[in-house]
Amino acid sequence: MTQAKDLTIIGGGITGLAAAYITAKQGVKVRVIEASKNFGGLLNTFEIGGNRLEYFYHHFFTHDAEIHWLIHELGIDDKLIYKKTTMGTFRNNRLYPFNGVMDLLRFKPIRFIGKIRWGLTSLYLGKFANWKNYENVTALDWFYENAGESATDSLWKPMLDIKFGPYASKIPLSWMIGRLRQRLNSRKSGDERLGYLKGGLDTLLQALLKKLEELDVEFINEAPVTSISIDESEQIKSVSTPKGEFAGGKFLFTIPGTIIANLLPLFSETKDKLESIKYFGAVCVILETKQKLSDTYWINVADPGYDFGGIIEHTNFIEHEQYQGKHITYLSRYFDVNDPLFHATDEQISTKMIPQLKNLFPKFDLSLIENVRVFRTSYAATVCDLNFSQKIMNCKTEYGGMYIANMAHIYPDERSVNNSIRVAAEACRVMGYNNVNVPLGASLSGKIGF
Repeated sequence: MTQAKDLTIIGGGITGLAAAYITAKQGVKVRVIEASKNFGGLLNTFEIGGNRLEYFYHHFFTHDAEIHWLIHELGIDDKLIYKKTTMGTFRNNRLYPFNGVMDLLRFKPIRFIGKIRWGLTSLYLGKFANWKNYENVTALDWFYENAGESATDSLWKPMLDIKFGPYASKIPLSWMIGRLRQRLNSRKSGDERLGYLKGGLDTLLQALLKKLEELDVEFINEAPVTSISIDESEQIKSVSTPKGEFAGGKFLFTIPGTIIANLLPLFSETKDKLESIKYFGAVCVILETKQKLSDTYWINVADPGYDFGGIIEHTNFIEHEQYQGKHITYLSRYFDVNDPLFHATDEQISTKMIPQLKNLFPKFDLSLIENVRVFRTSYAATVCDLNFSQKIMNCKTEYGGMYIANMAHIYPDERSVNNSIRVAAEACRVMGYNNVNVPLGASLSGKIGF
């Protein structure tokens, strides 16, 4: 058994790394154990055009106080970029701009009265609604009743189908309130400005890892936890990995709940709660092309029959000159573990998706695609169903010294780097590290279980 630390963090994604930074700054002796080779989780990147790019697209919002705090703490404020972005919706075989009131009025798939109802209901949910009042109402039921059939069928239902697949009809309105609150608060005079960093999120990750090394945080990679040692008084003593057994005073688990559940005793309240939460995966096919597909940053595909739900042209956000003139596009899709996509090869996925682009961009020559990369994760987000807050485990578990802070605690907000930092900050408070100076922004994360 290795030398004990004050705090052992299992999971080296942004939640774990942020918690390590917050605590190590207070003089806590911290160890971070990560199952994979690289730290950073969904922040990991690859080289393209002399720059770095995320496996899964990232951006942040003007009101994201937590990530702005961390950027400032790491001294990389000069790398911060804010850009006006554009959105579009592909519906009834036509691409419609979708950036403001005038675009809404020109959106033919929705009848006029439906446009008014869509605008009013979106404003209400994003600005005024209390998510706690809508946990027992599905988003689709509420939209059909209040936004109307044409608006729901043309916009909301396709979006939920893309995001949640077979679970779309079970998603509570509370989750939608969190999502709309994010988007509407990032807009000014109808325009949406999104944030990014020069060099991508790798700039944040490398600066954070360097700072943690300076704070003497110990890193153990390629070490998935295989068992947990719990004594007769139900106090956690250590965790075992292929690289050895690690003792600690406190243990913070930031990994997916289903993985934690497999490590716990058969009869356990925490285990039962963790097993009640499902996860779904995501795949991103990244295209490197000689020319752009469109002038739009983000396109939601609201027509059925496509194997991707989002088209994110990264170089309509960050100039393609930053990537030696290469145009970069993500084709994104969420999937359930029962989806054939879960078991498909990278080649099968790209071969299926890429030809479908001709339906959206008939003038685009597919031979202009120079390179294709496929990335996927089995843990992209949690499946939020009705009264989901009742499923979320307390950060402080029934086992002494064992704490959990993971993706489930982001509910009712949307998964993001910013919201992961918020969850990490709340976990540090629960563990008794009270000198947490992370500002409280507009995030709805970290409200449950802490």
